[in-house]
Amino acid sequence: MARLRIMQRFAKWHIWLGWLVGVPVLMWTLTGLVMTLKPIEEVRGEHLRAEAPVIETTELVFPTEKIGPAASVELIAQVDGPAWIVTEPDGGRFRYSARDGSLIPPLIEDEARRIADAAYAGDGTLESVTYFPEDISPTDLRAPFAAWQAHYSDGTNLYMRAATGEVVAVRSSWWRVFDLMWGLHIMDLETREDTSHPILILFAALGVIGSLLGCILMFRRRKARVKVKA
Repeated sequence: MARLRIMQRFAKWHIWLGWLVGVPVLMWTLTGLVMTLKPIEEVRGEHLRAEAPVIETTELVFPTEKIGPAASVELIAQVDGPAWIVTEPDGGRFRYSARDGSLIPPLIEDEARRIADAAYAGDGTLESVTYFPEDISPTDLRAPFAAWQAHYSDGTNLYMRAATGEVVAVRSSWWRVFDLMWGLHIMDLETREDTSHPILILFAALGVIGSLLGCILMFRRRKARVKVKA
């Protein structure tokens, strides 16, 4: 009799946990489905980014005397010619002309427009260019540095690092849908980065408990049926 009461209690818990966890499970399934509808390359907007021109490596000038210790140095192609992107040990990034070695100042709006149009390969037209300081990052960028946003008529936002002119992100309308689904999937709509969110862990644990209870109930019922047949 005591065992029967325990199994009845397990059955009630299983039902309540099923209702409680059912909504998150449905949401995880739905968001997972949406996120797999398109290839990740298309989500990232790689098809909207033009190929960078080939850099002629002859007569390049490196600013040896103008830079201090560097964590990394990269040569990139830009609309006004090749440039060296120097990353310092503290994370600061600076741009030097690969033609004469001079320090290139941060982007202004006119250069941001030209860089965006050279990097964009979509069918939209440029509608606006907006500067965002490092403490006010757009929701579809969420980066700890100042950036220029080029907005196109097809909903694409192209972002450039203000200090160096590097194209750091291409955000399409579908990327924003994907980003929302990802936030719901990990239950973190604020930063959309915390895959160890307490709410996610709680519902996942409840789902495991509910599944274990279901397995116990199924095993006990199957065992009872075998006894009846015998």
